Amino acid sequence: MQCDTGKSGQRTIAGYHMVDDPVSPAANYAFSPSERPAFPGSPYSPAHSGRRRLLYLATGMVVSLASTFPNALTSVNAGTIAGSMGLYVAEASILPAIYVAMNATANLTLVKARAQFGIPQVTGTLLSLYAVAGLIQLAAPGLASAIIVRAANGVTAAALITLSIYYLLQAFPAKLRPLGLIIGMGLPQLGTPLARTVPVDVLAAGGWRGMHLIELGIALGLLALISTVRLPPSDRSQAFRPLDLVTITLALIGYLLLCQVLGLGRLYWWSDAPWLGGDLAAAILLLTAAAILESCRAAPLIRLDWIGTWGILRFAAVALFLRMALAEQTFGSVGLLTAGGLTNDQLGYLFALVALAMLAGIVVAALTLSEKRIPWQVITASLVIALGAWLDSGSTALTRPPQLYLSQMLIGFGTTLFVGPALVYGILRMLERGGDHLVSFVVLFSTTQNVGGLMGSALLGSLQTIWTRNAITVLAGDIVASDPQVAQRLTTASAALGGTVVDPALRATQGGGSLGQAVAQQASVIAFTDTFRFVTFLALATAGFIALALLRNAIRGPSPRNESHA
Repeated sequence: MQCDTGKSGQRTIAGYHMVDDPVSPAANYAFSPSERPAFPGSPYSPAHSGRRRLLYLATGMVVSLASTFPNALTSVNAGTIAGSMGLYVAEASILPAIYVAMNATANLTLVKARAQFGIPQVTGTLLSLYAVAGLIQLAAPGLASAIIVRAANGVTAAALITLSIYYLLQAFPAKLRPLGLIIGMGLPQLGTPLARTVPVDVLAAGGWRGMHLIELGIALGLLALISTVRLPPSDRSQAFRPLDLVTITLALIGYLLLCQVLGLGRLYWWSDAPWLGGDLAAAILLLTAAAILESCRAAPLIRLDWIGTWGILRFAAVALFLRMALAEQTFGSVGLLTAGGLTNDQLGYLFALVALAMLAGIVVAALTLSEKRIPWQVITASLVIALGAWLDSGSTALTRPPQLYLSQMLIGFGTTLFVGPALVYGILRMLERGGDHLVSFVVLFSTTQNVGGLMGSALLGSLQTIWTRNAITVLAGDIVASDPQVAQRLTTASAALGGTVVDPALRATQGGGSLGQAVAQQASVIAFTDTFRFVTFLALATAGFIALALLRNAIRGPSPRNESHA
């Protein structure tokens, strides 16, 4: 698509016309300088009618919600899916890890691909490939086809989140466009809670054909939607450089190995599987090689010098730690309830409330957004998450979803109150350096959110396992057969088996086994409460870190904007 500049400074893009409809293919539409995109590959921003703005708003919200929903269906049902495929849960856990790796590295390619080939072409191609992968999974279900789908979904989801933001930015006038960022990053967070409201019977029908059909339907539906509701055009230019492919390949393989280690380490256990160490060493080597290559390039794909500044490192640390803390909801609370014998179908109402709380967080973030308030929004989100985790630390073996309504709604609210403003803050810092830093920022933010979530589950899961073992040791040490309460518990357990087990010796053995199961369950609950306290500390530490930075700026005066920020 060719662009020409008229005498008035307006840009004319062949194939688009009419002042009242700049996205309708026909003659020429002259775009004014104020309507030019901020970044290469982004769409122009002409004036739209109120009807078209509403159409863009609705389309952006649908695309945003659908971007993470398919993978969430797989993640929240991973244990059940593993059984249907004849896999151990540890083996099936490779699927979310592949999604995260592909999603985190996708923008290394997508940012420049949109600039060189155009938004409709890139997104349409990815959705088509995703649909083809879905058809393969329907025709030949198994681990291989599931890996292909999750890889395609990871790349497509990255493209869809950006696409939804483009639609939402078109829906608002210039002064309110940051709201598009808030909504565009907030709605994808609803993928997991919404996935937990879908009955397992619907998904598992016909050997999980129900879930595969939903995933295929989403891909085809989105393809039809973006083909019908078209964005304004964008400039195209030669964006890729020969060495970009080398960096992308090194980073992709490195992230795949790193995410595999993070996703499987706590299940195979870190010290029991030597191949985990080999994968981690290879990941570090590959990522280091990519970093060295980028640092030596005159026009690097990733601006490591900018990422290495104190202000950006501080931003990345806050985003990473909070995302790790948010694993309390995806791993901690669900793990606690699962240990209590609850199934996914019994958590639907709880996560429907979480989804509503997330929507409330988006609304509050949008209504209170301003550049000066962003650090305070993140502090508030940290404190809300800390409060939710602290409330969960009082859980017992009898805790059920109603006892977690408030705490999980607080954590859901804190999630969307944090992620949108964090994105806005990072984009503001990136704009100060120029559009050539866009790839660096998008990859950095995507890494903190995607790999950070996987890292959080790995950390919390490992701590919970260690603390469970310690609790079992302590509880078992307090169990003495001569203790009247222990003797009574063994007698009661043996008597309960009287109608099914005739042999007294076997009955006594199984009664002792039931006592062991009760001890293991109680130890697991104790470990989960310790994990919740750790999350509380992590969220409070993050809030304190930001508060100290604000205090430093208040005492010394803010650092230069291009070097350091609170």
